Amino acid sequence: MHELGITRNIVAIVTEHAGEKRVKRVALDIGKLSAIMPDAIRFCFDVCTKDTLLEQATLEINQIPGLGRCQSCGEEIELTQLFGQCSCGSNIITCIAGEELKIKEIEVY
Repeated sequence: MHELGITRNIVAIVTEHAGEKRVKRVALDIGKLSAIMPDAIRFCFDVCTKDTLLEQATLEINQIPGLGRCQSCGEEIELTQLFGQCSCGSNIITCIAGEELKIKEIEVY
C-alpha cells in the first residue's frame, strides 16, 4: 500500500509548515486518475498523525475528476482512465487534470 508512504510524506510536509502550532485541518486535492485511494489515505492519516501536532486534525479530500484535451480537435473530455477517445474519433488525448496530489490548505491554531 503506497498510500502509507504518501501519507507519511503529507504529515511531514504539514508538520514542517505548521512549525510548533497544532494543526486543525488539512485539505487535499487527489485526482481520480492518480491511483491513490482516498479511503486508504484517510485510514493512514489517523495512524500517521498519532502523537503529532496533527493528531486531532480533520482531513478533507477533494477528488479532482479526470479531464483530457484532444490533440486533433482541441475538445476537452472527461476521462475515467488515462486514455480515451474523443467524439471526433481521435485517441490522442493529453491528460490535463486528474493525476494530481496537492496539499491544498492547512489550518493551524
